[in-house]
Amino acid sequence: MPPIFYDTHAHLDYPEFAADFDLLLSRAAEAGITRIVSIGTDFESSRRAIALAEKHPNLYAVAGWHPTNAMDAPDDLRPELRELVRHPKVVAIGETGMDYYRMPSQQPDGTAEQDDAYKIKQARLFEQQLEVAEEVGLNVVVHQRAAWIDTLSRMKACSGKVRGVYHCFSEPIAALNEVLGIGGLVSYTGILTFKNGQNIRDALAATPLDRFMLETDCPYLAPLPYRGKRCEPAYVKEIATVAAQVRGIDLETLSQATCQTAKDFFFRRVRRHAESLSKVLCAALIWP
Repeated sequence: MPPIFYDTHAHLDYPEFAADFDLLLSRAAEAGITRIVSIGTDFESSRRAIALAEKHPNLYAVAGWHPTNAMDAPDDLRPELRELVRHPKVVAIGETGMDYYRMPSQQPDGTAEQDDAYKIKQARLFEQQLEVAEEVGLNVVVHQRAAWIDTLSRMKACSGKVRGVYHCFSEPIAALNEVLGIGGLVSYTGILTFKNGQNIRDALAATPLDRFMLETDCPYLAPLPYRGKRCEPAYVKEIATVAAQVRGIDLETLSQATCQTAKDFFFRRVRRHAESLSKVLCAALIWP
């Protein structure tokens, strides 16, 4: 039997997958991808991810609000988020974080004042999601782009209370060490396989074996030899092959390490406000 792997960050609710969803899952299974985490980007997307997880035993959901969708979010998303994350197949909150890559002022009629409002709204939503994560005992899937300092400072503020995985990690080794220093994890995508991805491979080589996971971020970032095409969970196999080469280990060792890290991270903690012992035990066993 070939080594198994998990896709810890996919967007299976996106319309790109609607036409061949069952075939997609079959291809993932054939490639040895036994668990897939579908990530929400707003409440509607989160509900779709949860619905998919309800239907398919090997799928799990992450519920939250993406920073680039901040201006469409309610001022206080905590009440509805609390309801969504009560679902037993929701295994983390996110993806959440900060993103300054495309700012309103870069648009034809955009202004610096709009940039300020955008940053403030992102920060407020990020902090609200971290608050809920601490309340319910879930970790967070962190998105950051061109906003490293602001993102990290908010994660530092909740260090020891909420753990984060920095998905699609592409920062230098110094940034990696900052993440590791507050107990965080990183996750690597198909960029790892790109010819111009040496910086990613260098970061992976410097990451402790028990502090990273693998993901596709599909439908984006398909690894070689599929670069430029729609990505899908089966392609974790190609990412894992390169990751094992970078680490100088066999695929079985990589499988054991990354799958255990994913289990530990996405394991629902006992709620601070426990509902009942039976429900807590049921929630703790949702990630086999």
